[in-house]
Amino acid sequence: MIRSAIAKEYGLFFHLARQHQVIFYYVGYFSQNIVAAMAEAVKLQLESAGVAGPTRRKLFSSFVEMAQNIIHYSSDALTPPSQDNGELRHGSVCIRREDDGSFLLLCANPVHPETGDELRTKLETLSSMTPEEIKRVYRMTLREETPEGSKGAGMGLLTMARDAREPLEFDFAPAESANGSAVFYLKAAI
Repeated sequence: MIRSAIAKEYGLFFHLARQHQVIFYYVGYFSQNIVAAMAEAVKLQLESAGVAGPTRRKLFSSFVEMAQNIIHYSSDALTPPSQDNGELRHGSVCIRREDDGSFLLLCANPVHPETGDELRTKLETLSSMTPEEIKRVYRMTLREETPEGSKGAGMGLLTMARDAREPLEFDFAPAESANGSAVFYLKAAI
């Protein structure tokens, strides 16, 4: 039996996604419009799967925060760096269901070295905090004014850390391009 070239080339990816219970995966350029469409699809999928309301809320907000971080901080952009509205930047986001019914959210995008340093510092600080400390800092940050030049005052990472059932995990790997970027990976267990 001759297998189709398409099945041979892409069948492994399809099989792997099903095996790992991937319920959503996107890789490509992110914009506010694309994130809105993806968020609607994720919301409907979680509702139809009967995921409990509190878990849906945590998954949804963490998913949106990951996508927003890609839009704001990915170093692979189709729009100029000076453009801070209507950005179009590259990355990937994945939601998978674990055997115990919990979920993992994962994202990846290239970042400039200085952005990577800032992310590492913030995430290392968050990983050393207790859930109660994270909630306290979250509430304090909500009351503060957004620092000049910030695109969210770090609320995205705080939101994910607050909603995750264990500390956020992250990593950096050298990018394939020679522009000095690294690929930033982030995982949130919900």
